[in-house]
Amino acid sequence: MTLAGVDEVGRGCLFGPVWAAAVVLQPQASECLTGLGVTDSKLLSPRRRAALVPEILVMAEAYGFGQGSAEEIDRLGIRVATELAMLRALQRLPQPPALVLVDGNLPLRPWPGPQQTLVRGDSLNLSIACASILAKQGRDALLERLARRWPAYGFDRHRGYGTRQHRQALLAHGPTRLHRHSFLAPEFRGAVGTSAESLGLTVGPPAP
Repeated sequence: MTLAGVDEVGRGCLFGPVWAAAVVLQPQASECLTGLGVTDSKLLSPRRRAALVPEILVMAEAYGFGQGSAEEIDRLGIRVATELAMLRALQRLPQPPALVLVDGNLPLRPWPGPQQTLVRGDSLNLSIACASILAKQGRDALLERLARRWPAYGFDRHRGYGTRQHRQALLAHGPTRLHRHSFLAPEFRGAVGTSAESLGLTVGPPAP
């Protein structure tokens, strides 16, 4: 039976898309990846996550990325946008898995096939853990590119979360078009920042 783990990253950020990855592992992947220390991406250092990515890709039978944009988050809400990101990641797999394992306790409502939620799945299930690492690394790579476009905001350091540095940049420069305006306190919404469109910036999944 083909089993895919799916996980997301960036739900609580003030900026940028919510990102998801789906991973189907080869049958022999368990011993190798467990031995390498694959676990929840939040428990790994950036250096360790980066080192694990090529190992995961070698042992993956298939994987896919998806995202829900800041505009979709503002228009539809974070849960629906997160579901869209997960659905898009699954749709990028070459064939639908027989079972989808979803990290957390909320079902993936748009998915038409069998699924199972798993609380703390990124710590308990290897395919979800691999998805969490790929999703984290993919979104971080995007934020590093965006940091070069908007150096005043420090996206490469806080990854879009609401740190003091980020809040100070919002007060000084205003939000960009890639900020989640529905997440911002009123004092951060007034100024008009640089738009992604004015920079000719296209946001897409990272190359594996």
